[in-house]
Amino acid sequence: MMKVIKQPGEYSYVYSRYLDPIDTVKPGEEFIVHTKDAFENRITKETDLPSEVLDEYVNPQTGPIYIEGAEPGDTLVVDIIDIQATRDYAVSAMIQDFGGLTRTQTTRLLHDPLPEKVWIYEIKDNWVTHNESLSFPWRPFLGTIGTAPNLEAISALVPFDHGGNMDVPDVKPGNSIHLPINVEGGYFYIGDCHAGQGDGELCGGALEIPAAIKLKFSLRKGKTIEWPRIESPDELMAVGSARPMEDAARIAYAELINWLVELGWDELEAYQALTQIGRLHVGNMVNPNYSLVAKINKEYVYKGRNKA
Repeated sequence: MMKVIKQPGEYSYVYSRYLDPIDTVKPGEEFIVHTKDAFENRITKETDLPSEVLDEYVNPQTGPIYIEGAEPGDTLVVDIIDIQATRDYAVSAMIQDFGGLTRTQTTRLLHDPLPEKVWIYEIKDNWVTHNESLSFPWRPFLGTIGTAPNLEAISALVPFDHGGNMDVPDVKPGNSIHLPINVEGGYFYIGDCHAGQGDGELCGGALEIPAAIKLKFSLRKGKTIEWPRIESPDELMAVGSARPMEDAARIAYAELINWLVELGWDELEAYQALTQIGRLHVGNMVNPNYSLVAKINKEYVYKGRNKA
């Protein structure tokens, strides 16, 4: 019988090594994790304003999950096999002092905040629909995924080198996510599933859903990475999270060059190749750090080279 993991008590709103694991998973074992949406399923109708129904925090995490055999310096590879919504609607919202085109704590302006507003979207027949204008295809992915940092606890709202709230649509079924392991057991967390999202998550709320996610872990023993990586059937990607946005872009491209060097490329040739054929897109532009994804097609990576 397949292992099913649910949060036994309160959800975590941080990535931390100091919480007790809720379960243990072996590499190679397929299992299912249940998550709540970014609002802990508290918004159920359009009159549920975030300021009235939410506590101070968003992005509840299921975890930590202990990975057998994981040691500092290893890399965790997470195969995302499937994502299924566990209710028939998605929620999106505008929250005061949050979003890409309004004042925030870190972008101080004198104008009043935009009003709070909630949208409810029906999920049906692979479409997510609020009305005729607001109707989008089903494109599920994980907004937050990561491992525990070595020392400090990091908010589930913040993306950084451990992963976290990257809001990258490439973290989806069929792709593998590579994460650094900083502590024994890895201490894996997951949550904030989306039915879809545009580049940047502009207003700060994607199509938020609770979900059942089927995963499988593997370990690259003794192989250390500095930042999250993503592998799809066709592309290699690296994620950088920082402010300002150009630093996130530099991190992402530099980590992708590191990956190409590991696969046998000369460093300066990899730099030249990404200059000519690399691509870059925004995961989010609303969180305390911004996340950018650098990518290259595998056709160019392995052209004339043996796969590593």
